[in-house]
Amino acid sequence: MKKFNIRKVLDGLTNVSSSSSASPQPGNRENDTIQENLQSEHFQLCKTVRHGFPYQPSAMAFDAVQKILAIGTQSGALRLFGRAGVECYCQHESGSAVIALQFLINEGALVSALADDSIHLWNLRQKLPAVLHSLKFNRERITFLHLPFQSKWLYVGTERGNIHMVNVESFTLSGYVIMWNKAIELSSKTHPGPVVHISDNPMDEGKLLIGFECGIVVLWDLRTKKADYRYTYDEAIHSVAWHHEGKQFICSHSDGTLTIWNIRVPAKPAQIITPHGKHPKDGKKPEPCKPILKVEYKTTRAGDPFMVLSGGLSYDTVGRRACLTVMHGKSTAVLEMDYPIVDFLTLCETPYPNDFQEPYAVVILLEKDLVVIDLAQIGYPIFENPYPLTLHESPVTCCEYFADCPAELIPALYSVGSRQKRQGYSKKEWPISGGNWGQGTQSYPEIIITGHADGSIKFWDASAIMLQVLYKLKTAKVFEKARNKEDKPSTDIVDEDPFAIQILTWCPESRMLCVAGVSAHVIIYRFSKQEVTTEVVQLLEVRMPYELNDVDSPEAAGEQTPAVSTPGATSSPQSALPPAQTHPSTSSNSSDGPRDNVPCLKVRCSPLKQSPGYQVDLVVQLLWVSGEPPQQITSLALNSAYGLVVFGNFNGLAVVDYFQKTLLMNVGVQELYGLADPFQRQPRSPRKARQPSGGVCDVNDGSNASEDRCKSPTSDAKDSSFSRSRSSSVTSLERESREIISSFHFSETLSRKGEAMPGPSLWVGTSQGSMLVLPLTVPASSELRMQQAPAVSFGGVVTRLKGGILSMATLDSAGAPLHPPYELWYDPNLPDEREEKDRWKRRRPASPPSGSQEGAPDTHYVVLCSEKQAEVIVLPAQTSVFKHNITEASFVLRADVVQMNTGCCIACFCANGHIMALSLPSLRPLLDVNYLPLTDMRIARTFCFSNLGQALYLTSPTEIQRLTYSQETCDNLQEMLCELFTPVETPEAPNRGFFKGLFGGGAQSLDREDLFGETAAGKASRSLAQHIPGPGGMEGMKGAASGIVGDLARTRMALDERGQKLGELDERTAAMMASADSFSKHAHDMMLKYKDKKWYQL
Repeated sequence: MKKFNIRKVLDGLTNVSSSSSASPQPGNRENDTIQENLQSEHFQLCKTVRHGFPYQPSAMAFDAVQKILAIGTQSGALRLFGRAGVECYCQHESGSAVIALQFLINEGALVSALADDSIHLWNLRQKLPAVLHSLKFNRERITFLHLPFQSKWLYVGTERGNIHMVNVESFTLSGYVIMWNKAIELSSKTHPGPVVHISDNPMDEGKLLIGFECGIVVLWDLRTKKADYRYTYDEAIHSVAWHHEGKQFICSHSDGTLTIWNIRVPAKPAQIITPHGKHPKDGKKPEPCKPILKVEYKTTRAGDPFMVLSGGLSYDTVGRRACLTVMHGKSTAVLEMDYPIVDFLTLCETPYPNDFQEPYAVVILLEKDLVVIDLAQIGYPIFENPYPLTLHESPVTCCEYFADCPAELIPALYSVGSRQKRQGYSKKEWPISGGNWGQGTQSYPEIIITGHADGSIKFWDASAIMLQVLYKLKTAKVFEKARNKEDKPSTDIVDEDPFAIQILTWCPESRMLCVAGVSAHVIIYRFSKQEVTTEVVQLLEVRMPYELNDVDSPEAAGEQTPAVSTPGATSSPQSALPPAQTHPSTSSNSSDGPRDNVPCLKVRCSPLKQSPGYQVDLVVQLLWVSGEPPQQITSLALNSAYGLVVFGNFNGLAVVDYFQKTLLMNVGVQELYGLADPFQRQPRSPRKARQPSGGVCDVNDGSNASEDRCKSPTSDAKDSSFSRSRSSSVTSLERESREIISSFHFSETLSRKGEAMPGPSLWVGTSQGSMLVLPLTVPASSELRMQQAPAVSFGGVVTRLKGGILSMATLDSAGAPLHPPYELWYDPNLPDEREEKDRWKRRRPASPPSGSQEGAPDTHYVVLCSEKQAEVIVLPAQTSVFKHNITEASFVLRADVVQMNTGCCIACFCANGHIMALSLPSLRPLLDVNYLPLTDMRIARTFCFSNLGQALYLTSPTEIQRLTYSQETCDNLQEMLCELFTPVETPEAPNRGFFKGLFGGGAQSLDREDLFGETAAGKASRSLAQHIPGPGGMEGMKGAASGIVGDLARTRMALDERGQKLGELDERTAAMMASADSFSKHAHDMMLKYKDKKWYQL
């Protein structure tokens, strides 16, 4: 922890008290009047929940009774899904890929197998699942798992072709082993390859079907420990599936064929099917197809069976997307998928393999999506997915988090977003419906906004640690569509995704939205519930000034003025474009000369139909200057009360009045300082700095290419991972030395020294650590405001810090946040509301003075945080009262002033992975946790803090990780989390019937304990596998005992389970008595029938 220099603090307070007669006179009572309620014990950091699609999925399993779906990933993560809002994330410590998953059906447990040859037993009966046992194989590689329904013995197939038995209760190996050479004996002269399938005969648990990769299938008798039959085919096997009667099974092969075998006829297949092969007329063998990777064979009681398979397409279908084939009777449906298929599962009505399966849906796990199709409806429609799995529909480029929003926002966004939903979904309920929601008390509204590479913006309801999409906005609709590849937008700023969102700012109270794209454009949106057609999109074109030493020609130098008015700013965008203007190269060898006064994108000229929701109000585009493309926008801010939008980049800043659609100010960074420029600016290289490609990180490959606003522009020691991989060294050096606008903050405060009354102002932060103030003059009434534009003046430099300024905020004299004024929302397309808007009372004023003496001027504080330091400045004296060095070796990536339940603080995320919190205004360290080292610039670009101790970041290209730094939220987390396991009665076993029970028909059970137990099979070799006790038992006890609610829930669950078991026992007893009565009756009837007959009459 850093120690404060008390002498400097007292010196600062002395300077405040003696600065001028008009400034406040707090003297030494400043620390006494501001009571800070936040203490270190109010902070604790922990992860809450993870949303989005599991990144790089590798395995899947489904509990048919609990209705829970589990997905494993290549990074060792487990994601569990139930009903809408029921999600859970857990992680294997090793981080190895998950290769197989098996539920203990209706037991609240899951077995996972990893690529490091370990298997783990997860306890799902607690809200935070944990590992109970682990078993690490030392000499063999795991290839397949099979756990029979209601069995405690797990079959483990290995790469050597052997099968081991594991007791899932104790997680110990049995001495019973099926060796590959015993299984195949003389049927093959070579090793059969890895085990690719294990399953027991549905009608006889003592018969085990083993599939080897080479094409050999063995039916093994567990009791006699020998093979009954061996089935050989000359193509490699990928999967095997049983008919429920146990008399036939089907295999899928590498040549695109399916072979159906009768178990008692091992000589040849009963049938060979090539679902997608072309059958020659001369009766020859069909042409080989691509491998059928998986097949499932499901029967129905009242119709033809279903055969569902993936792969098997003909080789001449080059470039065709992955397909799932559903064969039902004589019909074959080929369903194209958007991404390659990882795995699929057919959901059935019964968990018993020896009964008619009655399939009703197919869950298809794709590389980047999860699809569920309805087998019961014609055309196999898909179910509407309730999970937030479309987060990565287009790569996320930025995100913002708003906690404790106005309560009416979520219903308003949902009402307009519900009209955007697709049609044609299945009418049935989502089939994955297990689990229960948490019972947390956190009830404030939370909204997450994500910007994407295709120019879309999504609004998400994030309340109560859930996530649901509310509304989607497509900003690309504002621009002309490319009719062909030649017309595709070429901005010369980025290689692709010219509409990508780079920065967004949102005012929840006024519902104003402003976004900046990578093609140097800014779009301002208003929210309306009415549909409108905009004849002409309002356009404002801005020619940002260059520094004098950047300009090559006197003509270009003459364009540099402090404020640039744009002729025809509200006219059609085509008025500013040359005829038939395309997007030529920036080379000066072009026949038309260097491109000049041309935007990167072409705004559409046809009428724009705008649906209810966010509707474009103004488009601002930066123009090319003397053959150079405009610089990307690095900072953006909006204030709805003033009607102003301000944005900055490497060249300077521009202030736009979106009420009157005019440009108020357009100045370079150097002009902000005037004659008091503190920096010795060296002439730049004559070579123009072309905006490097890849302004938006490619989130698909996890590269470390960064955006300018994510990267520290002033850090002395830069790591190579933070530099742009495709930019030249000259360009990088030029960028490092240039000062850019890094942040803005609108406020109604004491912006000038000696000022007695608060007034509107704009605070500007730069990458060189300077903070400047621009006082604003805003008309006092709405009538004057619509006729007269605000005035912007220069206020000079207030302070300088090490590193670029990241965020700024203002506090009142009591240390409470002084929020900037805003305009309450009104519908711009309703005349009545427009008149209501004219009443200035709808404009929220700044916070009234608090704690000041009557007649005495108020005292405000400015809080600013840079990449290295934090500082608090008292106003209007503009002197520093507190200063804190946040980091020396690293730099801050994101900093926000956030409101907690009992006060406010600064929350910081550093590049070295530390998350910190500093009190306000004294900047005392409250939290410092080494949470997450920065391994990917995606994290830096998307990490954001919000009020009430909430934060999030994009942990993978498809997933958002939410966390909290609030002790109160951490304490309530157990109650807020969902429950995966709920007491459900196991369905009744299929009725065997009287005669099948009498004459030995139907399914035959097996006491596996007699075969695999230590008494019969002995102990396994200790060197084969190592047992590792897991922490799940202790964590489960802690989780369940985290309060009275947990104790009651555990007691209730135990009683429910006991009652369930007693009920099952009563039902079994009643069934046995009914069966005995039926047998007695039938025996008596037969005796009467044959009582008086002779033997020859029988």
